[in-house]
Amino acid sequence: MRQIIVAGNWKMNASKETVNALIMGILEGMPDVKSEVIVCVPYPYLSQVEALATHSQLHLGAQDLNINTSGAFTGEVSADMIKDFGAEYVVVGHSERRSLYGESDEIVAEKVQVALDSGLTPLFCIGESLGERESNNTQSVVARQMNAVIDRVGIEAFKGIIIAYEPVWAIGTGVTATPQQAQETHAFIRGLLAENDADIAQSTPILYGGSMNPANAEELIACADIDGGLIGGASLKSDDFLHICKAG
Repeated sequence: MRQIIVAGNWKMNASKETVNALIMGILEGMPDVKSEVIVCVPYPYLSQVEALATHSQLHLGAQDLNINTSGAFTGEVSADMIKDFGAEYVVVGHSERRSLYGESDEIVAEKVQVALDSGLTPLFCIGESLGERESNNTQSVVARQMNAVIDRVGIEAFKGIIIAYEPVWAIGTGVTATPQQAQETHAFIRGLLAENDADIAQSTPILYGGSMNPANAEELIACADIDGGLIGGASLKSDDFLHICKAG
Protein backbone atom coordinates (compact mmCIF):
# COMPACT_ATOMS: atom_id res chain seq x y z
CA MET A 1 0.00 0.00 0.00
CA ARG A 2 1.51 3.31 -1.07
CA GLN A 3 1.62 6.17 1.44
CA ILE A 4 -0.73 9.04 0.59
CA ILE A 5 1.29 12.24 0.10
CA VAL A 6 -0.09 15.77 0.04
CA ALA A 7 2.30 18.53 -1.03
CA GLY A 8 1.41 22.20 -0.96
CA ASN A 9 2.98 24.41 -3.61
CA TRP A 10 2.62 28.01 -2.44
CA LYS A 11 4.08 29.37 -5.69
CA MET A 12 4.96 33.09 -5.31
CA ASN A 13 2.58 33.72 -2.42
CA ALA A 14 3.69 34.47 1.14
CA SER A 15 4.63 37.07 3.71
CA LYS A 16 6.20 36.64 7.14
CA GLU A 17 2.79 37.22 8.71
CA THR A 18 0.82 34.85 6.48
CA VAL A 19 3.46 32.13 6.79
CA ASN A 20 3.17 32.17 10.57
CA ALA A 21 -0.61 31.93 10.47
CA LEU A 22 -0.67 29.24 7.78
CA ILE A 23 1.95 26.97 9.33
CA MET A 24 0.51 27.28 12.83
CA GLY A 25 -2.93 26.46 11.43
CA ILE A 26 -1.60 23.39 9.64
CA LEU A 27 0.32 22.21 12.69
CA GLU A 28 -2.78 22.43 14.86
CA GLY A 29 -4.53 19.95 12.61
CA MET A 30 -1.61 17.59 12.01
CA PRO A 31 -2.39 15.14 14.86
CA ASP A 32 -5.44 13.98 12.88
CA VAL A 33 -3.56 13.56 9.59
CA LYS A 34 -2.29 10.18 8.39
CA SER A 35 -0.92 11.40 5.05
CA GLU A 36 2.67 12.52 4.58
CA VAL A 37 2.47 16.31 4.32
CA ILE A 38 4.94 18.59 2.53
CA VAL A 39 4.93 22.35 2.05
CA CYS A 40 6.98 23.73 -0.84
CA VAL A 41 7.62 27.36 -0.04
CA PRO A 42 9.34 30.34 -1.70
CA TYR A 43 13.07 30.49 -0.93
CA PRO A 44 12.94 33.49 1.48
CA TYR A 45 10.61 31.59 3.83
CA LEU A 46 12.50 28.30 4.07
CA SER A 47 14.18 29.37 7.31
CA GLN A 48 10.94 30.60 8.85
CA VAL A 49 9.07 27.39 8.04
CA GLU A 50 12.02 25.27 9.17
CA ALA A 51 11.89 26.94 12.59
CA LEU A 52 8.11 26.71 12.90
CA ALA A 53 7.92 23.06 11.82
CA THR A 54 10.79 21.74 13.96
CA HIS A 55 9.88 18.47 15.73
CA SER A 56 6.62 18.21 13.75
CA GLN A 57 5.36 15.79 11.09
CA LEU A 58 5.48 18.56 8.50
CA HIS A 59 8.10 18.19 5.76
CA LEU A 60 9.72 21.09 3.93
CA GLY A 61 10.39 21.54 0.23
CA ALA A 62 11.48 24.20 -2.27
CA GLN A 63 9.92 25.03 -5.62
CA ASP A 64 12.93 24.80 -7.96
CA LEU A 65 16.71 24.50 -7.96
CA ASN A 66 19.67 25.41 -10.13
CA ILE A 67 21.75 22.62 -11.65
CA ASN A 68 25.01 24.21 -10.45
CA THR A 69 26.48 23.80 -6.98
CA SER A 70 27.77 27.38 -6.66
CA GLY A 71 29.23 30.24 -8.66
CA ALA A 72 28.28 33.26 -10.74
CA PHE A 73 24.58 32.54 -11.19
CA THR A 74 22.91 35.65 -9.81
CA GLY A 75 19.46 35.05 -8.39
CA GLU A 76 19.73 31.27 -8.44
CA VAL A 77 19.61 28.76 -5.57
CA SER A 78 21.47 25.44 -5.38
CA ALA A 79 20.42 22.10 -3.95
CA ASP A 80 22.87 22.45 -1.08
CA MET A 81 21.42 25.85 -0.17
CA ILE A 82 17.95 24.31 -0.09
CA LYS A 83 19.16 21.45 2.11
CA ASP A 84 20.85 23.95 4.43
CA PHE A 85 17.36 24.95 5.64
CA GLY A 86 16.20 21.43 6.38
CA ALA A 87 14.30 20.91 3.13
CA GLU A 88 13.95 17.32 1.94
CA TYR A 89 11.97 17.90 -1.26
CA VAL A 90 12.06 20.09 -4.35
CA VAL A 91 9.54 20.64 -7.14
CA VAL A 92 11.11 19.99 -10.53
CA GLY A 93 9.61 20.61 -13.96
CA HIS A 94 6.44 22.37 -12.87
CA SER A 95 4.37 23.45 -15.87
CA GLU A 96 5.02 27.10 -15.03
CA ARG A 97 8.77 26.50 -15.15
CA ARG A 98 8.36 24.75 -18.48
CA SER A 99 6.04 27.33 -20.07
CA LEU A 100 7.21 30.63 -18.54
CA TYR A 101 10.93 29.94 -18.26
CA GLY A 102 11.50 27.60 -21.18
CA GLU A 103 12.62 24.54 -19.27
CA SER A 104 12.92 21.68 -21.74
CA ASP A 105 12.51 17.99 -20.95
CA GLU A 106 16.31 17.74 -20.96
CA ILE A 107 16.73 20.59 -18.45
CA VAL A 108 14.07 19.06 -16.21
CA ALA A 109 15.81 15.68 -16.38
CA GLU A 110 19.11 17.30 -15.41
CA LYS A 111 17.45 19.01 -12.45
CA VAL A 112 15.99 15.68 -11.34
CA GLN A 113 19.50 14.21 -11.51
CA VAL A 114 20.99 17.08 -9.49
CA ALA A 115 18.27 16.83 -6.85
CA LEU A 116 18.82 13.08 -6.46
CA ASP A 117 22.60 13.45 -6.33
CA SER A 118 22.19 16.05 -3.58
CA GLY A 119 19.90 13.87 -1.47
CA LEU A 120 16.69 15.78 -2.22
CA THR A 121 13.52 13.99 -3.30
CA PRO A 122 12.22 15.50 -6.56
CA LEU A 123 8.53 16.16 -6.97
CA PHE A 124 8.79 15.57 -10.71
CA CYS A 125 5.96 17.26 -12.63
CA ILE A 126 4.56 16.16 -15.96
CA GLY A 127 1.41 17.01 -17.88
CA GLU A 128 -0.20 18.20 -21.07
CA SER A 129 -1.69 21.51 -22.23
CA LEU A 130 -5.31 21.97 -23.28
CA GLY A 131 -4.32 21.91 -26.95
CA GLU A 132 -2.36 18.70 -26.48
CA ARG A 133 -5.31 17.04 -24.71
CA GLU A 134 -7.78 18.20 -27.37
CA SER A 135 -5.45 16.77 -30.02
CA ASN A 136 -5.44 13.43 -28.16
CA ASN A 137 -1.72 13.79 -27.44
CA THR A 138 -1.87 13.42 -23.66
CA GLN A 139 -0.14 10.05 -23.61
CA SER A 140 2.58 10.98 -26.09
CA VAL A 141 3.41 14.18 -24.17
CA VAL A 142 3.49 12.40 -20.81
CA ALA A 143 5.59 9.57 -22.26
CA ARG A 144 8.08 12.04 -23.73
CA GLN A 145 8.45 13.86 -20.42
CA MET A 146 8.77 10.61 -18.45
CA ASN A 147 11.24 9.01 -20.84
CA ALA A 148 13.54 12.04 -20.71
CA VAL A 149 14.01 11.40 -16.99
CA ILE A 150 14.14 7.61 -17.24
CA ASP A 151 16.84 7.92 -19.92
CA ARG A 152 18.81 10.34 -17.75
CA VAL A 153 18.64 8.77 -14.28
CA GLY A 154 17.52 5.18 -14.92
CA ILE A 155 14.46 3.39 -13.61
CA GLU A 156 16.09 2.51 -10.26
CA ALA A 157 16.22 6.21 -9.41
CA PHE A 158 12.42 6.28 -9.24
CA LYS A 159 12.74 4.66 -5.83
CA GLY A 160 13.57 8.22 -4.74
CA ILE A 161 11.21 10.23 -6.99
CA ILE A 162 7.62 11.38 -6.52
CA ILE A 163 5.73 11.99 -9.76
CA ALA A 164 3.08 14.70 -9.98
CA TYR A 165 0.71 14.62 -12.94
CA GLU A 166 -0.56 18.14 -13.58
CA PRO A 167 -2.90 18.61 -16.53
CA VAL A 168 -1.93 22.18 -17.41
CA TRP A 169 -5.48 23.00 -18.49
CA ALA A 170 -6.69 22.30 -14.96
CA ILE A 171 -4.21 24.47 -13.02
CA GLY A 172 -5.55 27.70 -11.60
CA THR A 173 -8.55 27.54 -13.90
CA GLY A 174 -11.00 25.99 -11.48
CA VAL A 175 -11.42 23.18 -14.01
CA THR A 176 -10.46 19.78 -12.71
CA ALA A 177 -9.98 16.56 -14.59
CA THR A 178 -12.70 14.11 -13.69
CA PRO A 179 -11.57 11.25 -11.46
CA GLN A 180 -11.89 8.99 -14.49
CA GLN A 181 -9.68 11.25 -16.64
CA ALA A 182 -7.10 11.59 -13.87
CA GLN A 183 -7.06 7.87 -13.09
CA GLU A 184 -6.67 6.99 -16.76
CA THR A 185 -3.53 9.11 -17.09
CA HIS A 186 -2.12 7.98 -13.73
CA ALA A 187 -2.58 4.36 -14.81
CA PHE A 188 -0.79 5.15 -18.08
CA ILE A 189 2.13 6.70 -16.16
CA ARG A 190 2.36 3.67 -13.89
CA GLY A 191 2.30 1.49 -17.00
CA LEU A 192 5.28 3.38 -18.42
CA LEU A 193 7.20 2.62 -15.23
CA ALA A 194 6.10 -1.02 -15.34
CA GLU A 195 7.58 -1.40 -18.83
CA ASN A 196 10.93 -0.87 -17.12
CA ASP A 197 10.36 -2.38 -13.66
CA ALA A 198 7.06 -3.72 -12.30
CA ASP A 199 8.05 -3.41 -8.63
CA ILE A 200 9.14 0.21 -8.97
CA ALA A 201 5.93 0.96 -10.85
CA GLN A 202 3.88 -0.29 -7.91
CA SER A 203 5.89 1.56 -5.27
CA THR A 204 6.28 4.97 -6.97
CA PRO A 205 3.85 7.64 -5.68
CA ILE A 206 1.95 9.51 -8.40
CA LEU A 207 0.21 12.66 -7.18
CA TYR A 208 -2.55 14.56 -8.95
CA GLY A 209 -1.72 18.23 -9.47
CA GLY A 210 -4.69 19.83 -11.20
CA SER A 211 -6.83 22.00 -8.89
CA MET A 212 -7.43 19.40 -6.18
CA ASN A 213 -9.58 20.98 -3.48
CA PRO A 214 -11.64 19.98 -0.43
CA ALA A 215 -14.67 19.20 -2.59
CA ASN A 216 -12.97 16.71 -4.92
CA ALA A 217 -9.96 15.42 -2.96
CA GLU A 218 -11.58 12.35 -1.46
CA GLU A 219 -12.97 11.11 -4.79
CA LEU A 220 -9.66 11.70 -6.58
CA ILE A 221 -7.49 10.07 -3.91
CA ALA A 222 -9.84 7.06 -3.86
CA CYS A 223 -8.71 6.23 -7.42
CA ALA A 224 -6.41 3.23 -7.60
CA ASP A 225 -3.38 5.03 -9.05
CA ILE A 226 -3.75 8.46 -7.41
CA ASP A 227 -1.54 8.63 -4.31
CA GLY A 228 -2.29 12.16 -3.12
CA GLY A 229 -2.00 15.64 -4.52
CA LEU A 230 0.28 18.53 -5.40
CA ILE A 231 -1.89 21.36 -4.18
CA GLY A 232 -1.76 24.97 -5.39
CA GLY A 233 -4.39 27.50 -4.29
CA ALA A 234 -5.95 25.31 -1.63
CA SER A 235 -2.58 24.97 0.13
CA LEU A 236 -2.72 28.66 1.10
CA LYS A 237 -5.66 28.14 3.47
CA SER A 238 -4.92 25.89 6.42
CA ASP A 239 -8.46 24.55 6.75
CA ASP A 240 -8.70 23.67 3.05
CA PHE A 241 -5.25 22.13 3.02
CA LEU A 242 -5.93 20.05 6.12
CA HIS A 243 -9.21 18.84 4.64
CA ILE A 244 -7.27 17.51 1.64
CA CYS A 245 -4.59 16.02 3.91
CA LYS A 246 -7.27 14.09 5.76
CA ALA A 247 -8.94 12.85 2.56
CA GLY A 248 -6.44 10.02 2.33
